[in-house]
Amino acid sequence: MRRRLPVATLLLAGPGVVCLLGLAAAGQLEPRIALGASGLTLAAVFIILYPHFAHVKALAGYIEALKSAGTNDAPLPRPPQGASPVLAPELDESLVDTARERQRRRRELEAAIAGNESILSNLPDPLIMLDRNRRIVRANPATEDLFGTGLMGRDLVGVLRNPALLAAADAAVGQGENRIVEFSLHGDIERHFSARLVPLRTPALDGTVAILSLHDLTGIRRAERMRADFVANASHELRTPLSSLIGFIETLSGPARDDSEAQHRFLGIMHEQALRMARLVDDLLSLSRIEMQEHTPPTVAADLPDVLESVVRALELKARARAVEVRLDVADAPSVVGESDELAQVFQNLLDNAIKYGRRGGQVRVVARLPDVHQDPAARRMGRPAVAVSVIDDGEGISREHLPRLTERFYRVDTARSRELGGTGLGLAIVKHIVNRHRGQLTIDSEAGRGTTFTVYLPRVETDGDRDVVSEELSSAVTERRANPLQDAHGGPEMRHRRAI
Repeated sequence: MRRRLPVATLLLAGPGVVCLLGLAAAGQLEPRIALGASGLTLAAVFIILYPHFAHVKALAGYIEALKSAGTNDAPLPRPPQGASPVLAPELDESLVDTARERQRRRRELEAAIAGNESILSNLPDPLIMLDRNRRIVRANPATEDLFGTGLMGRDLVGVLRNPALLAAADAAVGQGENRIVEFSLHGDIERHFSARLVPLRTPALDGTVAILSLHDLTGIRRAERMRADFVANASHELRTPLSSLIGFIETLSGPARDDSEAQHRFLGIMHEQALRMARLVDDLLSLSRIEMQEHTPPTVAADLPDVLESVVRALELKARARAVEVRLDVADAPSVVGESDELAQVFQNLLDNAIKYGRRGGQVRVVARLPDVHQDPAARRMGRPAVAVSVIDDGEGISREHLPRLTERFYRVDTARSRELGGTGLGLAIVKHIVNRHRGQLTIDSEAGRGTTFTVYLPRVETDGDRDVVSEELSSAVTERRANPLQDAHGGPEMRHRRAI
């Protein structure tokens, strides 16, 4: 305004001033009068123009303030005040409504962008946006967790080298075709994915023309494989004693029909095979029943010393037959949150294994303790007060490579010895699923030649004065453990394996 007002004054008053100065030069007007009239003309024009320019400046400032207010949440400015209104009320109201609408639309747009960002960032499946050159425009955090950071701008072939997937990507970005491809990533752990490529109807402003989403099928494939293995193993385990029974029945019905000595010997073997089948069926039914209840944690308290003492008494004859001394150090163990019968099954399986596979004439110890959450990782993972019960033998131990698979159904370190000792291959699987139902932890520490230690961590019953109270966190039936990659398809306690020190 400082520059424009003098220029406008000169432009409007210039012709009159020139005329006055011309008359003075022609001698028709005294120079003093001409100068005075010129000054009055300039002053009059300046006075006339000044309010106009002041209004224009105020209006420009007001429009700029409305513009700024439309891009943020600042209060809308008031129209400039003066002796005369700068804007007509209708025009001012229209401008304010426009600014308010702009603010509302900006807030809606920001909310939509924030919502989309939140959805994209929290998608559990990897999502990749591709441009026309098959380069990565953007990737969500799940993708970066899988392939690492720094993906933006890279060709898809630098991240995923599967030919079928790359061909599907070319079809999506080039011909606009929907494609679904299944592929595997090979590494330390083989992973299986289903990839879906969807072209956009209209390219995005950032150049995205197609979206690639990945769905992890590893768990499903693993479950299918485990289910097939389970059926095959169960069939095999049942077929062996059945074949023996059929063979002996045929022998007793034929050549050995009148051989009393053979009948006596064969009937003993048949009885042993029938008992083996009965144990296998019982374990299968028990495992099935436990898995059905696994999602519901127990809410009652169990007296841990009583449970362990009853288990030791039940296995006393078996321990005596192998001259194994069982030492029980659980007198001060507090109660735990759990079903007594199921916990008895856990420790009976563990103690039975310790007696069978421990050193003949050796010692098995059962020790209960309150773990230190600062020094014991398994107790820290529990996230609640716990009791740790360890079953320790002095047997041959287990090689490290077998430890992660010990709780798989029908997995045996030594198949022949396990069958010879009457094992079904389901004992530790049952232990794992019961511990999982109790929201506990199971760790296995072993080294060949150094014995084995199985430790079960169970939630402890907290006390309030003289009254036992199961804490709300422990008794909640909806409390679920965080999934971890070491669980099998049916879930299970987290297995930790390490060398014994």
